[in-house]
Amino acid sequence: MTTLSEPVKSEPVRTRQNPLRGRWSRLPRSARWAVLAGVVVLAYLLPMEWLEPYLGFIPTTETDWASTLVIVAYYVLLALGLNVVVGYAGLLDLGYVGFFAVGAYTVAVLTSPDSSLHANWPVLATVPVAIVITMISGVLLGWPTLRLRGDYLAIVTLGFAEIIRVAATSAPFLRGQTGFTDVPHPPGKLPNGDPLFGVIDSKPYYWLGVTLIIIVILGVRNLDRSRVGRAWNAIREDEDAAAAMGVPTFKFKLWAFAIGAAVGGLSGAYFATYQQFVNSSTFVLFFSILVLAGVIMGGSGNIPGAILGGALIAYLPERLRGVKAPSWLGVQDLYEYRFLMFGLVLILIMIFRPAGIIPSRRRRMELADRAKEVTVGE
Repeated sequence: MTTLSEPVKSEPVRTRQNPLRGRWSRLPRSARWAVLAGVVVLAYLLPMEWLEPYLGFIPTTETDWASTLVIVAYYVLLALGLNVVVGYAGLLDLGYVGFFAVGAYTVAVLTSPDSSLHANWPVLATVPVAIVITMISGVLLGWPTLRLRGDYLAIVTLGFAEIIRVAATSAPFLRGQTGFTDVPHPPGKLPNGDPLFGVIDSKPYYWLGVTLIIIVILGVRNLDRSRVGRAWNAIREDEDAAAAMGVPTFKFKLWAFAIGAAVGGLSGAYFATYQQFVNSSTFVLFFSILVLAGVIMGGSGNIPGAILGGALIAYLPERLRGVKAPSWLGVQDLYEYRFLMFGLVLILIMIFRPAGIIPSRRRRMELADRAKEVTVGE
């Protein structure tokens, strides 16, 4: 029995360490750089035909493998951008597809020779404009709404995405369901004079996507390790405590919205030049929810987790095409049940890996602290 004069000793919280993370941190810096260089080289080599036999069942059978990788690339870009808003700053955004749409429509309108604007810009000149316009739209959305929190903020961002979709449907110069066709490809020539980017071979588009992903990763990683990243972490943990310690919470939340919007606009520009077609039916609310589910499933607040989550939500439906279903289901292939299967996988991950497949160290510590509070409360 303890007396009032004796201090109460609390047992230290023991968290299970990730053996892979510990092994990785013990590697010399040169070895880590060598492993990362090997991963980057493998990423660039994935669409090559001679590598497909070594990948086993991974390449898609019913769709072109390189085209599937392009879809994966712009989903990964979206997941990285949304991870800034949701994973780093802790802001629930259900309308991220709105920024994706703004980037795609900016490129489509400015490059179209027969639009009401008659801009006919070179496609490379429209990409920086698309990024700037989406950043401005992120600031305009965040300025009046970031004083809200939680579910209220999620509802407002959801409304933003619906406003963008309705405007794209009803505004005459955005052409609604008809949309914009023949959005030009990026410039470039092969040694034989053929265009580098085209519809026949999707590999150059995939390599472009991997390059954009690497640039975004470097930028986001540097921000996460800077004063901005520390402010985002404080806001996500406890916004009131961060404000009491002198962190200008509104400014840094606005920064998160602007940077996340910029990455979303870049992904939209990449999507528009690849598809060469943009219309209002592409940017539905389900798109935002799917990307958000990928970020949470992979591990919010963690760059590898966001990459894995974005890749899985793009790859798995394409991989299910042509996979024969049991006869008692009454369908031709499992692709028709892709959303059901994805939902079941998501539920299982949330039960057994609540912090995501590749959780961030901060997220694991948060879950350990919450488990300690529940234990103490009991």
